Amino acid sequence: MSYDLAVWEGKRPADDKTAGQVFSELYDRYIDGEAEEPVSERIAAYVTVLLERWRDITGDEEDTSPWSTGPLIDEASGPLIYFAMRWSMAEEASAYAAALADSMGLVCFDVQQDRLRP
Repeated sequence: MSYDLAVWEGKRPADDKTAGQVFSELYDRYIDGEAEEPVSERIAAYVTVLLERWRDITGDEEDTSPWSTGPLIDEASGPLIYFAMRWSMAEEASAYAAALADSMGLVCFDVQQDRLRP
């Protein structure tokens, strides 16, 4: 079981419902779409900082990474990253990921609960 977050560039939506709509549009275009988009600089920088805290699962010999898939950067496209965390580490990792997104001026959306974070 995993816990999923979406982080994207853009203006913070006014409410959870609007955020859900924005996420759906971004997901359809950048993740589910046929055209691959290069990862934006801000999202790449976000992933870099996440990986400074916890290594990528592809190089995690000690089994300490919270990420469910790797390389983590492969979960990003354009101005969006949609990524999964192991359930056992989701509370700590998602809190850090949400706070980091906020500090970098990015939007963080809890996909399971359809709500903005933090």
